[in-house]
Amino acid sequence: MSDKKEAIGVVGGGSWATALVKMLSENGHKVHWYMRNTEAIDHILKEQHNPNYLSSVSFNLDFIVLSGELDQVVGAVHKIIFAIPSAFLAGELEKMSESLKDKVIFSAIKGIVPQTGLIVGAHFNQHHQVPMEQIGVITGPCHAEEVALERLSFLTIACANITLAEEMAQALDSHYIRTTISDDIIGAEYAAVLKNIYAIAAGIAHGLGYGDNFQAVLMSNAIREMKRFIKRVYAMKRNINQTAYLGDLLVTGYSVFSRNRMFGNMIGKGYTVKSATMEMNMVAEGYYATKSAFEIMDALNRKSKTPIITAVYEILYLQKNPKSVFKQLIEQLD
Repeated sequence: MSDKKEAIGVVGGGSWATALVKMLSENGHKVHWYMRNTEAIDHILKEQHNPNYLSSVSFNLDFIVLSGELDQVVGAVHKIIFAIPSAFLAGELEKMSESLKDKVIFSAIKGIVPQTGLIVGAHFNQHHQVPMEQIGVITGPCHAEEVALERLSFLTIACANITLAEEMAQALDSHYIRTTISDDIIGAEYAAVLKNIYAIAAGIAHGLGYGDNFQAVLMSNAIREMKRFIKRVYAMKRNINQTAYLGDLLVTGYSVFSRNRMFGNMIGKGYTVKSATMEMNMVAEGYYATKSAFEIMDALNRKSKTPIITAVYEILYLQKNPKSVFKQLIEQLD
């Protein structure tokens, strides 16, 4: 039997994709890495690091095959990790002529595809005919910046096929990455989506001048709201206090590395959505997720059960005054 490790594809050129390539390549996997920025590809081939994200990470190019053609990466591997913003996923997939039906797809995307209103796994299943048992999710709590620093971090790998989950967990595990597996693919993916909305709420609260005491109340209510939401869309036995749910929520809500919290903080300070997005020069996944999550609960006549999501939606999409909205939200928290 050969000791050669399986080649794995990574789609995306941002910080999380860069962190995943670091983890996989350092574990001896050949990584076929797609990014659309050809200038970044040229820089990595010359300088061994991504010039735009996690530039302190140095790559061993013996383990990396870079490509600006998505079809080349898809055609070269059986397992593919997608790590691009959900808003751009549909557009990138339109460039592809290779079929994904026989591939194993892992999503490291923490958002909802705005064009379809679907979580990423469901999008691959319904629009690219990938069987659900061949779809997995990689969730935190884990920030790419701490992976770059090799600070101890935890990942949850969720897949209906536990063997596939174990294989991906082994591919990512290292002395600074600890992995656990789960069969709650839908719940884990929705949790990864919702925690970004709650991080925006935490950022808005900070921007408005609320302190740590209120933040604690907000996060306590957020995890219960998350539990109600996920139970309504996909009921199964789960412990909402596990790291894939509560842990990921806390790190995203409190961390200085959280772009969603940063985005919310700017909104709370008076920035418009457009100006905050332009100044950050990066995508806050929670912005798109807020609209989809609100519409799901509204269609089910359950938006009263998710007051934090409703509050963030009213601020971001109805342009309501954050201070006034949060005064009303406070009356619904306990």
